Amino acid sequence: MRPTPMTDPAPRQPARAAVAAFVGTTIEWYDFFIYGTAAALVFGPLFFAEATPFVATLAAFGTFAVGFLARPLGGLVFGHVGDRLGRKKALVVTLVMMGLATTGIGLLPTYASIGIWAPIALVCLRILQGIAVGGEWGGAVLLAAEHAPKGRSTFFASFAQLGSPAGQILSLLAFRLAGLMDKGSFLAWGWRLPFLVSIVLLFVGLFIRLGVGESPDFEANRVARGPVPAPIREVLATSLAPVALATGANTFAIGSVYLFNTFMITYTTQYLGLPRATILDALLVAACVQFVMTPVGARLAEAIRNERLFLQGTLIWAMLAPYPLFLLVDLGSVPALMLGLALNVVGSATFYAVIAGYVAGAFPTRVRYTAISVAYQVCGAVAGGLTPIIGTVLAERFQGHWWPIAAFGTTLAAISFVCVTALGRYRARTPRPEAARA
Repeated sequence: MRPTPMTDPAPRQPARAAVAAFVGTTIEWYDFFIYGTAAALVFGPLFFAEATPFVATLAAFGTFAVGFLARPLGGLVFGHVGDRLGRKKALVVTLVMMGLATTGIGLLPTYASIGIWAPIALVCLRILQGIAVGGEWGGAVLLAAEHAPKGRSTFFASFAQLGSPAGQILSLLAFRLAGLMDKGSFLAWGWRLPFLVSIVLLFVGLFIRLGVGESPDFEANRVARGPVPAPIREVLATSLAPVALATGANTFAIGSVYLFNTFMITYTTQYLGLPRATILDALLVAACVQFVMTPVGARLAEAIRNERLFLQGTLIWAMLAPYPLFLLVDLGSVPALMLGLALNVVGSATFYAVIAGYVAGAFPTRVRYTAISVAYQVCGAVAGGLTPIIGTVLAERFQGHWWPIAAFGTTLAAISFVCVTALGRYRARTPRPEAARA
């Protein structure tokens, strides 16, 4: 059955959907990133005060990792909601959940006030953050891609990806401004300000997101075939192989962010002795480069009409880039640090811009939210949550030597290269009628 215009109640709103995806993911990633920045800067001494600096840092990054472990649960729950009830409903709930959890972190007492209950409460709120962002990404990508004009889904899906560098820019600016106060005031209450701002961003995001209609592809599929009884069961029964490949394909997209951003703060401040402001400024420049390169990468991929080849090229760049990056970082100068991070982020930004639409095209509309969410969030739990911990262990074990960390970055890109290649072959064998849009 093909739905008629009268039975399809969701006209396409490409520009509005792209803006809503961008703003929503910006807010979600801002909330998620400020936690990572705070974990690198202040959560160790504030919430694990009795531990040594090394153990406190690991403990803080451990709570950071908990959010990633919760992300697959968010992908399952909201993938189910998004495939059965609609993309928009799921995205409204995730935005509210994230905003309230982040604001709650800004209001938490520290270890000095309530002892062990402080890190316990921190972990609980971090879990809520993880569930929220676990459900957000897939829906935001699909809301933009499924509203897109025919043949433009890669570019429009990149607006959801654009939220990541935008959130990173806002989070770095927030901590940069809060860090202008003296160290005592910053540790006492200044670090809370970036978290408390989230409640304002929540209302802005809701206003924009509520103005977008439901995905027309979802509505057409619902009219034609009805709601999916159990999306995850169908995914596991029919699409387990592409889910596994999509999980691996996202390894570099996720792991590189937390290796070259979150961990880089710890590496430069604790192991190279650079001022906190220096690395935050350099990361801000890198995030601006990523913000510019994300839509450029998506547009280039559409122009060459070969997403797999484009992704493979960016990953070759990404495998080589960590070595000049760490050579420049170890010089300790601000220009060298900015140049190294900017060169490195060119590969990760252009890859990140295209991978969402590339992965989504491997799955049918009726279970697409669940499939891409599970793949992305399982990868996030492993590659995202463990990357800063692995980086910290390598830096401690090989003090004075950066090459093991660079080799770790190369490994992340190599895993994605293999899986992108295999997923491309799978897509070529199993073309889908929705592929032109998704």
